[in-house]
Amino acid sequence: MVKAVLRGLAAVALAVLPATVSAPAHAADTLPLAEAVAGLPVSIESRDGYSRDKFRHWNTGDDPTDGCNTRAEVLIHEAVEAPSVGPGCRLTGGSWWSYYDATLVTSASGLDIDHMVPLAEAWDSGASAWTSQRRESYANDQGAEPSLVAVTARSNRSKADQDPAEWMPPATDVHCQYLAEWVGTKLRWDLAIDEAELDALEDMTMGCPGQTVTYEPAP
Repeated sequence: MVKAVLRGLAAVALAVLPATVSAPAHAADTLPLAEAVAGLPVSIESRDGYSRDKFRHWNTGDDPTDGCNTRAEVLIHEAVEAPSVGPGCRLTGGSWWSYYDATLVTSASGLDIDHMVPLAEAWDSGASAWTSQRRESYANDQGAEPSLVAVTARSNRSKADQDPAEWMPPATDVHCQYLAEWVGTKLRWDLAIDEAELDALEDMTMGCPGQTVTYEPAP
């Protein structure tokens, strides 16, 4: 739950720049969930040619000098109680809140780093046309809190490569948050949805009055 609060704070914390400073090329946007869903392109999905190996991960992360790969950096960042970081970025101790299934995890080995929009789903939705470098950026995206999520291995493997028409988190009270993070990730990376996904999102959005989506287009 701590992580969910931190995410919420990060989503609304927008810096006010002095007039003498140039605005960033990609500004964050906040939309009502229904409006965000309506802004997603709709297309037929295809998995032709997909291979997980076409999305290089985990790479050296945001700080290539810290000796930790992306997975470890996400674990360190999302910890409720910070782990000790040993030689080779070996993590000991610490605790994490897996919001998909409302579970406190006290061992890093019990966690997976979930791609909010799974790699296969991203491929189906437009990443098949990307360069290998852009797919690597996607697979290691720490530029937006929802992109990579530390969750229990069992919940991540239950989700697999399914979209919200096929799978939602076991913890029903986080469904609106999950939908917002799914839609925000697709908007961030300009990924499409198919008709079944659109129908599911529109249907579930009706149960999330007041929910907003904050996203910043990927560089």
